[in-house]
Amino acid sequence: MARLLVTKMKHGMAAAAALALLAAPAAADVKAGVDAWGAGDYARAVVEWQGPAAAGDPDALFNLAQAYRLGRGVEIDNIRARKLYEQAASLGHVKAADNYGLMLFQEGEQVRAMPMIRAAADRGDPRAQYVLGLSHFNADYAERDWTRAYALMTLASGSGLPQARDALVQMDKYVPQAQRVQAQTLARQIEAAATAQRSSEVAAAELGTGTPTQPAPTPAVITAPVAKPSPKPPVVAAAAPPAAKPGLPPAPKPVTPAVTLAAAPAPAPAPAPAKGKWRVQLGAFGVAANADKLWNQISGHAALSGTRKTLVPNGTLTRLLATGFASEADAARACATLKREGKACVVAGQG
Repeated sequence: MARLLVTKMKHGMAAAAALALLAAPAAADVKAGVDAWGAGDYARAVVEWQGPAAAGDPDALFNLAQAYRLGRGVEIDNIRARKLYEQAASLGHVKAADNYGLMLFQEGEQVRAMPMIRAAADRGDPRAQYVLGLSHFNADYAERDWTRAYALMTLASGSGLPQARDALVQMDKYVPQAQRVQAQTLARQIEAAATAQRSSEVAAAELGTGTPTQPAPTPAVITAPVAKPSPKPPVVAAAAPPAAKPGLPPAPKPVTPAVTLAAAPAPAPAPAPAKGKWRVQLGAFGVAANADKLWNQISGHAALSGTRKTLVPNGTLTRLLATGFASEADAARACATLKREGKACVVAGQG
């Protein structure tokens, strides 16, 4: 029999921690905290977020949780971080719910965490896909399904999670070729469903404010790089030679990744003039000014280099698009890059 274990990940994940600007009086303080964080003034960022968090602002609660999880501006306090994640999640903050679920799983509350893990995996979170994939492989906290396990692990690996890549190598020793082929088709279906869900969230806007609902495009992003796995992690331990038709491994005691923050990336170089006609939609807003705000915040991203802002009225909404990609493939690559950093987008065809 074989046993597939969750590789312990250090502080760092592939998913980004988005900090959203809300149409509330406390929003200015939340944004001021984001700016301070980006400048490396973590203590000031924490101070800026404390007031809005006490008033129940979900973004401020989430940001404070990240700070306590990493120990920037405050001492590391996982108990405090967990409580803040839970509070933000109860207010509808999707990223907080994702991180809260992963934290519960890591701390041994797997049964309670699994609904949140599944929801995060459905949205395309590679960390959750990694954990859920191992759960399906081991028949541990999820039904036994090697095809789905391999599909989820393929998606997590494709998002750049090195632990998932290593797990795939080990799975190759046990998952039959026919199931691996089926998994490729299933992976495309899962990714298409996740993309459709993210696209609908981009187009959604809260009545009266024009602010997209979570997890919509955000004014600032603190990215979290993928952590390197521990040296020579014990992914598969063979207790006995596998039979011709290998049995499923017994359930391990998995350890899930911790969530962390990293400093904001350096500003992207100035974009070249836009030439192509392919477009990527970045959001849809009930208030057109919010589209301008988002463009000012995101237009410097390297993935949007060489593009120009396009605003398209659509009923009561205004769609924000980046126009200037030379081909559909270029637009798709740019959108994939943005999604890996937690920014919602969808390829919108030619203008």
